Amino acid sequence: MTEPVLLLAASGLARETLAAIRAIDERDGTSTPVGILDDDEARHGEVLLGSPVLGPTAMAADLQDRLILCAGRGAARRAMAQRLDGLGVDPARYRAVIHPAASVGEGSHVAPGAVLLAEVVLTADVQVGAHVVAMPGAVLTHDDVVEDYATICAGVVLGGSVRVGAAAYLGMCSSVREGVRVGPDAVLGMGATLLGDLPQGQTWVGVPARSKES
Repeated sequence: MTEPVLLLAASGLARETLAAIRAIDERDGTSTPVGILDDDEARHGEVLLGSPVLGPTAMAADLQDRLILCAGRGAARRAMAQRLDGLGVDPARYRAVIHPAASVGEGSHVAPGAVLLAEVVLTADVQVGAHVVAMPGAVLTHDDVVEDYATICAGVVLGGSVRVGAAAYLGMCSSVREGVRVGPDAVLGMGATLLGDLPQGQTWVGVPARSKES
């Protein structure tokens, strides 16, 4: 990964992604130039873990660097991607980051723009969509499908053949039974155990997980 990279959003995720890029560089003996773009003018000129905040995210349209969306929530990453698409940014510029300590099993696929942090495990035939973020220690088992912009927090465990919808958010240390579907834009709370399908846009919490409204 020696091509220059721009991280969009000066966030905690940007720092974690930067650390993953540096781990890749250490493994491969490379050095990747990294800049950061953020729409908060107060942050322009700041240095984040040695990488400068250069200006607003719209600058990405005028540069040719590879891009990684680092907003913490999937809905924010989706909105950012849609805005950049409107500015004519080629989707081919997005690149995936897979920490060297992550494990991607046989038959698995990680789409451009996805970020897999340390100790993430994809066991076999797992499909990870564009701009998905998987935090440390998440385990995705056989035949799972995680759609674009979903966020899989630290310590999440998915049983086999789970489908996670676009921009869904699975809270830290939550777990999902095999064959269950998590709807688009749904939220599963921290530590929750999901035994049945979670409908689109709803938030479920607890063990077993139930709607917050019930």
